[in-house]
Parts: sequence; structure tokens; C-alpha cells
Amino acid sequence: MLILGIETSCDETGLALYDSEHGLIDHVLHSQTDIHKDYGGVVPELASRDHIRKISPLTKLILANNQKKLTDLQGIAYTSGPGLMGALLIGATFAKTLALSLQIPSLSINHMEAHLLAPMMEKKPPPFPFVALLVSGGHTQIVNVKALGEYELMGESVDDAAGEAFDKTAKILGLGYPGGPQIAAAASAARQKLSSGAPARFRFPRPMTDRPGLNLSFSGLKTFAQNTIKECGTLSDKDIEDISLAFEDAVVETLKIKCERALKETGIDHLVIAGGVSANQHLRKYLENELSATIYYASPEFCTDNGAMIAHAGALRMSGQKQERDLSLEIKTTPRWNIEALHNFTESI
Repeated sequence: MLILGIETSCDETGLALYDSEHGLIDHVLHSQTDIHKDYGGVVPELASRDHIRKISPLTKLILANNQKKLTDLQGIAYTSGPGLMGALLIGATFAKTLALSLQIPSLSINHMEAHLLAPMMEKKPPPFPFVALLVSGGHTQIVNVKALGEYELMGESVDDAAGEAFDKTAKILGLGYPGGPQIAAAASAARQKLSSGAPARFRFPRPMTDRPGLNLSFSGLKTFAQNTIKECGTLSDKDIEDISLAFEDAVVETLKIKCERALKETGIDHLVIAGGVSANQHLRKYLENELSATIYYASPEFCTDNGAMIAHAGALRMSGQKQERDLSLEIKTTPRWNIEALHNFTESI
């Protein structure tokens, strides 16, 4: 089954072709970083307008690059939530209209489910069940993944997500947008300059690790970084590197502590990390070194938002035993979509 995947949840327009038997054929991605960087964050109206400009040309491009025609498509999967309402509407409207014109099935996909399933596109996919750490700009969640569509939300951020805290702290430091890679680069530079065994200059708190449970909080950590920055006065390059190191270490160790608890609570020894922040190399290495579980993650290009993960999730659902389809004419988007609700997915479409 040849499926076109469409991702427009935020500030990337992603298209992909996925064959349910042979896997990913190709994907293309347009990033809006240059549009939003002057604002230090995503401007929803600008994001929606750019999706309108790019979605049709990218569809034509990926078909042409792979010698395919619209009539070769057998299904369309598209992100319908969570995400920015305007951005979601662009992808959903395009997908439903195209599917109707071609008289082929379409299926709305939960963006977070697509992220947690993305590592299954790799050569060594994780087996069910596994614990998933979904860590991105908009969400930080710990999920017990029992099977496809069977998810238990064990913990989540009660305020800023980890990626959001990275971006906000980077902005305070005067670094570029998106902030995650900028802080990671500065932290790496500081880490390389530390002599073996030497303590870091700053130590930031590990929020909510002194209490039971798996919920997370990063707003206070961002404020702690802001206060440290004020105490330093005019920032030198070394100040920026040392603060970035302390911030990244605090986030990574906090995530490790929470994941360790989740693995112990479930008795599962397979951990998937997914979402944009999962591309952070220090996070990957630290979890691999500190946890006894087997760690799985997607290739860096499939950690951030992309059409491949949407097409892949669509293929699993549309070609599986239930052969899920969205046959309604309603264009429905869900800015907030609890991943636990997906066990009733087929009953709601």
C-alpha cells in the first residue's frame, strides 16, 4: 500500500512516500526556521501561510522525484493533532480534499504517536512493550507503550516542555533559534574544556526529582538559568558555555531519573526516546551509560517533525488488522489530543 504522509503541525512542512511492504521510499522537508528566527519563536499565522505556499509544490516534487503519479497513491495519512490549529488545518484540508478527489482512503494521525513509533523505521526497531520518552518543544511525556494504539501516559511536563525550556533559555543567553542545538553546541564546548573529573562551574537543580511520581517541570529551571545570567552581568563566551552546560546537564539528568523510575515501575527494559530533543547527543549517551535498559531512537532526520513518521504511522494503522480508515467528509483537527485516547481511535472516526 503506497501512502502519502503529510506533516504540518507547527513550523515544518513534511511530505513522505511510504510503502507498507517495502518501507520508506522518500521524504522531503521544508523548515520555516528562517521565517521565525527573528521573533525567537514560531508565529502561528506566518506558519500557516507558509504551509499553504509549500504543501502543493512539495507534493509534486516528491512524486516527480520517485516517478510516481497521484493516481499511484493508495492512501493519505496526515497530522490532525496536537499542534497549531491553523497549521493543522492546512494539512488536513489538503489531505482530505486530495483523498476525496482520488477516491482513496485517508487517516488522521496523532503527532505524538508518530514520534514514538518513528524508531520502528530503523533496522533494529524496539519490541513491544516499551517505555517511551517523548521530548520535544511542545511536549515532554513518559508513556508505557503496550502495543500499537495501547498507550498509558505515566508522566508529563506540568509547565514548560524540555524543548521549550531549551529555546527560552537560549533566547535569554542571546543564542539563535531554535535554541536546543545552540545550547547543545555551547555545552559541548564547555564539556571539552573541563579537565577529567573537574566539577562544572554551575550546578542547576533537578526539578521534581525529590518527590515521587513521573511528572516533570522545566519552568523553574529556566528561571534559575535566568537568575544565574543576571548574576553574571555582561556575558562572556565562557559564561554562555558554562551556563549552557549546567542547563543541559540538569535537563538530561532529570529525564534520566524519571525514565529510570518508569522502567522500574513497569518492569520493562526497552526505552524509546523520540521527538526533537531526542537528537541531543549528550542525552543519548547519558541514557545509554546510566540506564540498564536498551535504548532506541530514530535517525536525527526523523527526530524533528517530518512527513516520514506520519506516513509510517499511517501505514501501520491502514494496512494492519483493523485496516483503519477515515471515511467521513469532516475536516477535523485537534490542537490537544491525549495519546491515551487512541485506544478508541477507530470508534471515533
